Amino acid sequence: MFAIVDYDTGNTLNLKKALNYLKIDNKLTADAEEILNAQAIILPGVGAFESAVESLEKRDLIDTLKMAARKKIPFLGICLGMQLLFEDSEEYGLNKGLNLIPGHVLAIPDTGLKVPQMGWNQNVVKQVSPFKIIDNQFTYFVHSYYADCPAQYVISEVDYGIKIPSIVQNENVIGMQFHPEKSGQVGLDLLKKFQKMVMENDFSRN
Repeated sequence: MFAIVDYDTGNTLNLKKALNYLKIDNKLTADAEEILNAQAIILPGVGAFESAVESLEKRDLIDTLKMAARKKIPFLGICLGMQLLFEDSEEYGLNKGLNLIPGHVLAIPDTGLKVPQMGWNQNVVKQVSPFKIIDNQFTYFVHSYYADCPAQYVISEVDYGIKIPSIVQNENVIGMQFHPEKSGQVGLDLLKKFQKMVMENDFSRN
């Protein structure tokens, strides 16, 4: 079972529809035991970093999610859920994240492009990865902040006045800044690829 973390933040309905379509067994849950016994964890997210952290804290899920990562349970963060994987965010003051991937979440700077980035953008793969199928493909983004992290964790990126990581990975912890559930066939293919990695317990970059 894939546990979708329920913390009142995120586009869980469309995500569940996508997983159901792909016949991936899933459950929306805030139960620590279910999360720690799941085949994989998906942390969705839409909205502000600070309120998302507060919601996770209210449900006593911060330590649960950190423990799950330490147990090497496959972990996928989507959009704001990806940003929560990092050390901290400067959104509305400095707020601590889960610290599962080194790096910081910063505001997209003024480069003449509209912020938030809202719409389709083309991905460029930066290193060998099972997610290489995203190379030159367009996915759907909605965000005003981005992950600033060492290049070794950046699987792919998009150009939005600056280079913005679109997929990041630190061993079993993966983040997608875009919404795969809103990105058509390529998004479904990426979720299916994640499922294959989970089933084969293979998070190597090949």
